[in-house]
Amino acid sequence: MRSLAYLALGAVAPLVSSAADCTREFLKTSADSLVAAQAAGDPSLLKPVAATLDYRENFSPAAFKTGILATPIKIDHSRHSLDTTQCATYTELVSATGSKPYVLGVQMYFTDGAISKIDTLVTTTGDWLFNATGTLYWASREDWGTIPEAERDSRAVIQAAADAYCDIFSNKSVVVPWGRPCARLEGGIYTGTGGPNDKCDVGIPSGVALVDRRYVIDETVGAVSVFLSFSGIPDSHEFRVEKGKLRFVHTITVMTARQGKGKGRRRAVLPDRGRQEED
Repeated sequence: MRSLAYLALGAVAPLVSSAADCTREFLKTSADSLVAAQAAGDPSLLKPVAATLDYRENFSPAAFKTGILATPIKIDHSRHSLDTTQCATYTELVSATGSKPYVLGVQMYFTDGAISKIDTLVTTTGDWLFNATGTLYWASREDWGTIPEAERDSRAVIQAAADAYCDIFSNKSVVVPWGRPCARLEGGIYTGTGGPNDKCDVGIPSGVALVDRRYVIDETVGAVSVFLSFSGIPDSHEFRVEKGKLRFVHTITVMTARQGKGKGRRRAVLPDRGRQEED
């Protein structure tokens, strides 16, 4: 049975652009320019950017020219999901060997051939289970490669698997299509060892609504990026789905983000995780 969240949000996210030039090649070129811009600390290298850009960091409005893209970051790992149906991309960036460690998740949306919205999650020391070295180690060993066309799941199946995982946080009766093996990379902590018996259905909190979900889906690699609010905390859950079942789960949870310049620090509590952080 489909979850309530799945029914409410629809089988796929609303289309942002149906421009004919929204090809995988176009999206990859733009996503690659994001990596180059972040490595150089030069936002002008990101192309093509629309004249009017909705730019956010950790779900709050931010200044594009002076935000995280203006900070040079040594990129040790990057990976893209390319959504030609919605005309959007998701990029995972890991910096473990630079002067300051980071793990970033970036959703970009395009309208009429240009980037019209950028949503970036920025995590570093002090964020939930943050360990860029661990993230780099495990992320670089996973296979997120292209799935043969005949074996690919539909967008609806991929999103449904992600929604089931997200829904079980608030409803333990939801049936999640757990794969075996399945491994979860949460911060820098891995639930598996890279072996055939790895599993993801461990340490799932209860009584938490994962809401305000935004999706980027790439059927060619079975990937879906979900940006969401985890009990009011900016969060990213990304999934690799193979034959309808979860294979990999990556999470980014921002505990140290300020909620607007000049505002005081607030205490954030992740339910059932037994830890408090100030940001």
